[in-house]
Amino acid sequence: MASDNGINVLVAEDDFEIADVLRKTIASAGYRVTLTCDGEEALAAAMANKPDLVVLDVMMPAVNGWEVCKALRANKDYHDVGILMLTAIGPNLNEMTAPLYGADDHLDKPFMVDELLDKLHNLARRYRKGAAAVPA
Repeated sequence: MASDNGINVLVAEDDFEIADVLRKTIASAGYRVTLTCDGEEALAAAMANKPDLVVLDVMMPAVNGWEVCKALRANKDYHDVGILMLTAIGPNLNEMTAPLYGADDHLDKPFMVDELLDKLHNLARRYRKGAAAVPA
């Protein structure tokens, strides 16, 4: 059973099945999860309750993940939020594009659950979010 590490993760994913896997996986690791289904919802949720970490699908209707990332990074209050981009656009494009929009890291679909959790763990440690609760 996972313990509550106090780290809030906002997830934006428009594919219901992937969103469900993300929610269950991240919650089972002890994170608190807020799930949104598009970029507009993600921005509204982030502004209402500042998350510690954000997982953004790139290709979503209305506002895409890159635009959400850029909007968060443009706000100085969100410079200490870890952002992980999640997409199927390809590793080379992700590697080049993620830093341009201010993302900390990226993960290509399909992904391994362990890799997702490792990346979230590293972001939590990097931004010292609940550092005492994040296992070494």
